[in-house]
Amino acid sequence: MLKIGDKKLIGAWAFYDWANSVYSLVISTAVFPLFYSAITEGKTVAFLGMKWDHADTLYSYALSFSFLVVAFMSPILSAIADYTGNKLKFMKFFCWLGGLSVMSMYFFEDLNTAWIGIVCTILASIGFWSSIVFYNSYLPEVAHPEQQDAISAKGFIYGYIGSIILLIFCLAMILAPNTFGFDLSISETVLANGSEAEINNALENAKNAASLKAMRISFVMVGFWWIGFAQITFKKLPNNSFNRKPEKDFIWKGFKELKKVWIELKEYPTLKNFLIAFFLLSVGVQTIILLATIFGSIELGLGTTNLIVTVLLIQFVAILGAYVFSKVSKKYGNFKAIKITLVIWILVCLAAFMLEKELPNVEYYFYALGGLLGLVLGAIQSLTRSTYSKLLPKTQENATYFSFYDVTEKIAIVLGTFVFGFLIYLTGSMQWSVLSLGLFFIASLVVLSSLKSTEHVH
Repeated sequence: MLKIGDKKLIGAWAFYDWANSVYSLVISTAVFPLFYSAITEGKTVAFLGMKWDHADTLYSYALSFSFLVVAFMSPILSAIADYTGNKLKFMKFFCWLGGLSVMSMYFFEDLNTAWIGIVCTILASIGFWSSIVFYNSYLPEVAHPEQQDAISAKGFIYGYIGSIILLIFCLAMILAPNTFGFDLSISETVLANGSEAEINNALENAKNAASLKAMRISFVMVGFWWIGFAQITFKKLPNNSFNRKPEKDFIWKGFKELKKVWIELKEYPTLKNFLIAFFLLSVGVQTIILLATIFGSIELGLGTTNLIVTVLLIQFVAILGAYVFSKVSKKYGNFKAIKITLVIWILVCLAAFMLEKELPNVEYYFYALGGLLGLVLGAIQSLTRSTYSKLLPKTQENATYFSFYDVTEKIAIVLGTFVFGFLIYLTGSMQWSVLSLGLFFIASLVVLSSLKSTEHVH
């Protein structure tokens, strides 16, 4: 078994980011929201016997529900994984659940099959985020404390690079479907008897249909990528590092472990207050990641090309941001680095609120906003993960402690996506939803400003 700090072990751990980040980019952020908008925009969607006039509200609520399930499950799963030493088995199960659910999105073709898209969105989200609980909990087992900032950033950088590669390929398929063999033919009748305008319209419709088919093929590719590359990680990660033997009734003992950790948290005020700040900032960060593409599509009327270019820009800048802020945290400390990112997030929310569809060249403002967002996206995700790892007490229950981190993030997303969807329902606009997220960043900044150094916390 590879020892803690081993380069091969660290590389294999970080590579799971390469495997799973295609879900968060192609499915959560870019292609699936665009596909969902294209199928449902301006239409009523039927789901669970209800009629949804605002399809984006339904999508937002579906995400809220998935995170509610994850928030409920993860502390139980983490405690069980800690107690039995079986976290690798759980990580594999949820990886497969997520990957297969993503592939099943292929069967979402039109309004009649929108329910497949919603159900698969929920299951894929549960699979992705549940596997991340176990992935994060491995960090203290693969890297020494002094390595964790750099290794955490390495994982995110792997993720951004891998997801960008697949997204570029998917983008090429969507924008030039004929190059990849998708059928763009139109009926002989229209070709023979139609006017020039009718022929052009038919060609445009054929291209749009081919692009939608390319999006559905993208979903299948994401599933294969995620499951396939995850096998590299699974081969190297240790299972049952502490040689624990499963005992009877370990599920109930798992609940007892949770209670014990909850009591222990009170003894670590810095850790507890950091979790509060993390909760508040996660409301904003994760909701923006999940719904930014729909905001650009519905609120600003931007096209597929503009939106995917923006998403790619965010990813490229995020690689730089994760690297730069890991250096900033090394020089000035984790808390100060996170506070700088929060100020920039507040500016992002204010700028998005002021954007209007009627602005000339609004897409350029959106690109600039995407660049600013990218600068702090990778940074805040990497820094919060490594900061939390540093603040943990020296205990074997890493998965249980990381489940609290995970639950905090998931409940934050439940709140964020619900508030976002509810304000759309009330106002008919996403701009007030975006502005409300800025308030959570301000509150997080206030809490974080009361915390001292991450050193000497044990």
